[in-house]
Amino acid sequence: MGNSNFVDYVKIFCRSGKGGAGSRSMRREKYVPKGGPDGGDGGRGGHIILRGNQQFWTLLHLKYHKHIFAEHGQAGSSALKSGANGKDEIIEVPLGTIARIAETNEIIAEITEDGQEVIILEGGKGGLGNNHFKSSTNQTPRYAQPGIPSIEMWIILELKVLADVGLVGFPNAGKSTLLSVISAAKPKIADYEFTTLRPNLGIVSYRDNQSFVVADIPGIIEGAAEGKGLGHRFLRHIERNSVLLFMVPSDCKSIKKQYAILLDELKRYNPELLDKQRVLAITKSDLLDDELTQLIKKELPKDITHIFISSVAHKGLNNLKDILWQKLQSFDFDI
Repeated sequence: MGNSNFVDYVKIFCRSGKGGAGSRSMRREKYVPKGGPDGGDGGRGGHIILRGNQQFWTLLHLKYHKHIFAEHGQAGSSALKSGANGKDEIIEVPLGTIARIAETNEIIAEITEDGQEVIILEGGKGGLGNNHFKSSTNQTPRYAQPGIPSIEMWIILELKVLADVGLVGFPNAGKSTLLSVISAAKPKIADYEFTTLRPNLGIVSYRDNQSFVVADIPGIIEGAAEGKGLGHRFLRHIERNSVLLFMVPSDCKSIKKQYAILLDELKRYNPELLDKQRVLAITKSDLLDDELTQLIKKELPKDITHIFISSVAHKGLNNLKDILWQKLQSFDFDI
């Protein structure tokens, strides 16, 4: 997916439709000069609705369509005719989209399934016509209810990428290179920080025509939990991944320390991220001889599955797929 076409955050102004007014009509016909009240009800105002669509993978279509208004309900009329309901405004969004009230940051909707619909702003109810207010003591009420006003507010839509495996690592850890080798994705690759500014998704083929989705997301740095670098733009995406693949290059000063920093950033952002399945991949391992590999193994954390890989030399990639698949199956089983 092209970086320029991937939009994972938009702020839109929404307004539901107001309800139509009830009618105060009195029945007046040639042979019924003093008929009773026959005012119909007003129609409901249109809702603002979010709908999940698995064909969408970005919020790009909303970037230049930031004012979304539903139709108002029509007023009731004589002969007990109700007004037409206002047309609902349906906003198609990719799976993994969260809607928040901009003013309070409160989450009001979360879209995770294709076809799922959530009303984020309700249309105003239509007012009752005067027919509802007749009684034995008031047979000719000349009043009716007005419609309920519309609701308007700024809404933030935020996309958290849905993927089976999320790649976690510092900039230049080799995440984009790995994705380009094990899938058909073609992310931008270069030797400078933050080459990846937007998530890239790749479908990895596995045995027996099975597959899983891997997300290459912007590289993390120290302080990301406080918003440094790409900060929360990175961290929010890994909340949707089932398995986290930590990637640390073999030529760094301390693999154990780098892994600890990455883990700490996740913990400070959201402690629940530490409950996810984790794998540690030591990248660029084609630069290591057997003796150096054994020395590094002694330093590695004991509480995480590890593997030595090289995307360039295609070393250990099949074993990596096996490990990730097993972790994913374990995740599914636990649910």
